[in-house]
Amino acid sequence: MKQYLVLAACAVALVGCQQQKPGAKALADAKFNSDIPMSEFMGHFVDPAAFMYWKNSGTVVDEKGEHDLTPTTDEGWDVLVTGATMLVEAGNVLQLPGRVRAPEADWNKYAQMLSDRALIARAAAEKHDKAAVFEEGAKVYEVCVACHEQFVIQPDLKANGPAKGDPLPEVKEKN
Repeated sequence: MKQYLVLAACAVALVGCQQQKPGAKALADAKFNSDIPMSEFMGHFVDPAAFMYWKNSGTVVDEKGEHDLTPTTDEGWDVLVTGATMLVEAGNVLQLPGRVRAPEADWNKYAQMLSDRALIARAAAEKHDKAAVFEEGAKVYEVCVACHEQFVIQPDLKANGPAKGDPLPEVKEKN
């Protein structure tokens, strides 16, 4: 009986020592600095994180042939894990006060999807699973495209109308 009491006391002590998630009061008291414009947050944090992941998966075909981008070292795989980890946290940061855009439900849905899919992408990178890394990277990309369509492209079209002139550069043929 004494052994069970010792085990129960240890279990209670462990539960009490575990970090608890902050409650509503803690969040209300937190001071979030969201002074950096969204375009800079995206350009200096989210985009680099995404490219850390995407540039290290799949293949590229150029004039010299097809090149596999899959990492060949543990350090290379860790770059993918780092990029995905940053994207998980980016989805969280996008939901902080001062970051959320209207309609809030849509914005938070995309931010949560980014975190969810990036977490799966991270697991694929941790397993060094070439096929899953590519597939999960595509799913992260789908979230980015859908969010940009709603919160960047459509508002720009509404404000400025369609692009004027030919948006594609002239292609000069090689002789």
